[in-house]
Amino acid sequence: MSVVHLSIHSHYSLLDGLPQIGDLISKAKNYGMEALAVTDRNNMYGAIEFYKACEKAEIKPLLGVDLDVMVADTRAHIIVLAENTNGYHNLIKLVSAAQLEEKGNVRATEEHLSAYKENLIVLVPESAIVSGGASLAKTLVSIFGKDQVFARLGWNGTRDDIHTHATRAREMGLPLVAGDGVYYLKEEDCDARDVVRKIADPSAHRDGNDRTFISPQQFEERYREYPDALQNIDAIVSRISITLSLGSWLFPNLPIPAGTTYEQELSKITEEGLSAHGMKKTKEVETRIKYELSIINDKGFAPYFLVVSDLLRFAKESGIVATTRGSAAGSLVSFLVGITSIDPIAYKLPFERFLNPERPKAPDIDMDFADIRREEVLEYAKKKYGTEQVAQIGTFGTMMARAAVRDVARSLGYGYGVGDRIAKLIPFGSQGFPMTIDKALEMEEELRVLYQEDEDVETIINTAKRVEGNARHISVHAAGIVIAPSPVTDFVPVQYDPHGEAVITQYNMHAVEDAGLLKFDFLGLTILSILEGVVTRVRARKNIEVDIDTISFDDKKVFEALGHGDTEGVFQLSGGGMTRYLKELEPSSIDDINAMVALYRPGPMESIPAYIARKKNPELVTYLDPRMEKILERSYGIITYQDDVLLIAIEIAGYSWLEADNLRKAMGKKIPAEMEAQKEKFISGCVEHGNISEERAKNIWALIEPFAAYGFNKAHAASYGKVAYQTAYMKTHFPADYMASLMTADAGNVDKIAIHVAECVRLGITVLPPDVNQSEWTFTVIDDNTIRFGLNSIKNFGEGGAHSIIEKRKENIFSGIGDLASRVPAQVLNRRGIEALIKAGALDSFGDRKEMFERIDEILALQTRKSDVPENQNALFTLEAHTPQLDISQEDTTPLSDKLAWEKELLGIYVSGHPIDQHPETFEKYKDSIRAALDEDRNGFPVIIGGVVEQAKTIITKKGDRMGFFTICDRNDAIETVAFPKVYQDSKDALVAGTCVLIKGKVSKRNDEQSILIDKVKKL
Repeated sequence: MSVVHLSIHSHYSLLDGLPQIGDLISKAKNYGMEALAVTDRNNMYGAIEFYKACEKAEIKPLLGVDLDVMVADTRAHIIVLAENTNGYHNLIKLVSAAQLEEKGNVRATEEHLSAYKENLIVLVPESAIVSGGASLAKTLVSIFGKDQVFARLGWNGTRDDIHTHATRAREMGLPLVAGDGVYYLKEEDCDARDVVRKIADPSAHRDGNDRTFISPQQFEERYREYPDALQNIDAIVSRISITLSLGSWLFPNLPIPAGTTYEQELSKITEEGLSAHGMKKTKEVETRIKYELSIINDKGFAPYFLVVSDLLRFAKESGIVATTRGSAAGSLVSFLVGITSIDPIAYKLPFERFLNPERPKAPDIDMDFADIRREEVLEYAKKKYGTEQVAQIGTFGTMMARAAVRDVARSLGYGYGVGDRIAKLIPFGSQGFPMTIDKALEMEEELRVLYQEDEDVETIINTAKRVEGNARHISVHAAGIVIAPSPVTDFVPVQYDPHGEAVITQYNMHAVEDAGLLKFDFLGLTILSILEGVVTRVRARKNIEVDIDTISFDDKKVFEALGHGDTEGVFQLSGGGMTRYLKELEPSSIDDINAMVALYRPGPMESIPAYIARKKNPELVTYLDPRMEKILERSYGIITYQDDVLLIAIEIAGYSWLEADNLRKAMGKKIPAEMEAQKEKFISGCVEHGNISEERAKNIWALIEPFAAYGFNKAHAASYGKVAYQTAYMKTHFPADYMASLMTADAGNVDKIAIHVAECVRLGITVLPPDVNQSEWTFTVIDDNTIRFGLNSIKNFGEGGAHSIIEKRKENIFSGIGDLASRVPAQVLNRRGIEALIKAGALDSFGDRKEMFERIDEILALQTRKSDVPENQNALFTLEAHTPQLDISQEDTTPLSDKLAWEKELLGIYVSGHPIDQHPETFEKYKDSIRAALDEDRNGFPVIIGGVVEQAKTIITKKGDRMGFFTICDRNDAIETVAFPKVYQDSKDALVAGTCVLIKGKVSKRNDEQSILIDKVKKL
């Protein structure tokens, strides 16, 4: 007899169940269980992961759901198990229907159950037996059939309870089945489960029942009085047989002309792309096209290319700036059909890095769209393929080390500062290698000492380790979309995004692709919105049409600007370190830009000085093997891209593309055993295939080994290098329009706006406060040398007031404050709105800010007056005669300190000046001192900075002393400073918001967060 658990809640029962899938499988194997079920609450999040893990472990997978239902006027929950593959698909439909019935109120109705009842087995838990009674049981039997419904007996602590439930179930005519609700693996995990339940709901009560994953022997002892309930476990398991076909691909039903095939259509538009791109059909081009199409068509990927091509065609025709990134740029077919904008032959990009002919991997084309218009592309896909055929992909936020500590500390009742203090001692993980609590304890001595000596810290960390890595919530994947050939629920379950209205898949991107649906990446990129904004502004203001894909990519002015360090706001090329290298490099080609994009990252960054030196002195260019020249000639013999490593392995060590890809993966994982095996294979390949000495082979390995783990895909570097150049081009030729577009994109980010305004000043562009007669909704270019804040930049100023001002201004500009007050409705421009306009400087053209602010009641009174101008009399002289007037002095009597304070409050930055302007000699000496401190890499390095105190926050220490955290800023930068109790006591009068100070202290850097520990403060 097979005794297994039929009702298990994994960690995908978010913040309720604890076990991860792998741990569940291991437990079942240890107990000798031949089958296992996962029935998470109202979802199938882990179904595919669980199925694959069971198959690998040779355990029969039982797929199910603990589902909320509304049956016979009773709210209850039932366990639903799929009997076979058809039942699995009905379960998908049922769960999706329950999720979409009403947002925030998941429940399956009788109609849902009836529609998707086939091949489903229902277990009615003891709680539902008690609450729903006979009517619930009767209705379920009438829907599913007598043989499909069982009463589940679950252990609630006493045999009396089991006896009561069994008696009631038998009275209802339901067969019994033993099936405890399992939520954790070990009895001692009970407390950890209570913790995660409190993370979800601080008012959650302790669950006093035993929810442990017990052994078959314990099962038989617990239900010894109910042999039929134990036998029915075996009966149910024997009826279940699910076989899922995973890994095959299904494409959207893209309409194509009758009588043709997807392969023929792809070949046709590829040929058409030659003339569209002005490309001659040389033998090299013809051979490359034929080769690529043979691989694409043989693998059956033609429809995928056509769909992506169509999406990007729509974007281009709609004026949506778009690009692609990643290895797809290595495909000539992709270039010719409009998917990519990089000629792979010109850039020497290998196709095999994108589609490996030896590996049955689906293509992955990442599409980037201007972020403010991404939704338009998504709506186009829904309109073309059907709303039910399109969904965004779900993704899971997990309780990683830092987050787990903070959540657990809060749930256990500790103050925020306790969890935050521990979490900040946990280092950040590196890309692809997330930090764990155990690893942090090994690395950080301070954390380890706290753990060993502080009982509270020990409790928090031990509990956090038990939930670390568990799913915490589901959200929307940043880019992933599925487009199915029929409704998405034919393949995967869906639900609403918990924080929006989008329909998302319950499977993550890996499970979605396992289920057969290819992921289409629609990523919204802010930089593309910035480029689109510049193009639009230049068209409207200068009547110049700029096609950023056909601009000159060898513009000397652009390279000169980059070589001079004019990089602020330029995609991928800004920042102190990058700017410094560009000034040394003096780039002269797009290849230089691509190389810098690739090299400026951990690992490869060490090669930048050599790259610069070889560019400036070709005599320094050398190759360890002459065959490396054709691979590395454009990068002066420096290994720059991931592709370089792969090609070296292929050309010299005799690797196939599949073997080279395995080499790349091994280097990325950094597993010593795998690396050693690859090293031996590479060296022997160089000796046998490459006919070189073992010593030289070892030297080549030493060259590529430290690089490959961090190397940048060459096609990706070329794609992003192009965007970087496009931004540099637009900034160089249309600086005011570029900076206005850049500031519009960063509106709301005070720190970035301050940096951009400083850059405008450097470029000779004046940034003025908003103005009701000149400002548009966003940052507005007045002329080549002047930008104004947009009306939407003003805090406490509603959209209605801004839009009304812009609309009324189209009729005629406002002649004064009275005219504005009388023409803009009071319901959209109230007292708060007018005060905001005054303080922000948007009414400066009407007179003195101070006087207007003092006469606010008179201004508001004008809003109640009605003009008695007849509707047919709208001549300017008539309008002026009847416009309410309020004489405001044009003399500026508003103190600069008030203006600055108001601007800081309403715009987030100082516009009319800066507090440090009161001390010009001091701040000329300490100019850029904060930037220097931010760039300083040495912990404990002494610094002196000058600036104004912006934010001040004080706390009480455990000893009862007061200390403080203060943000100090100058025109361009801001940094956090910390005053410990003694320093704070000595300097508290100076550390007040709005005060200009000089601070002497030491740099403190932890987890890439820079601050200064204050030693001394001087008030200016």
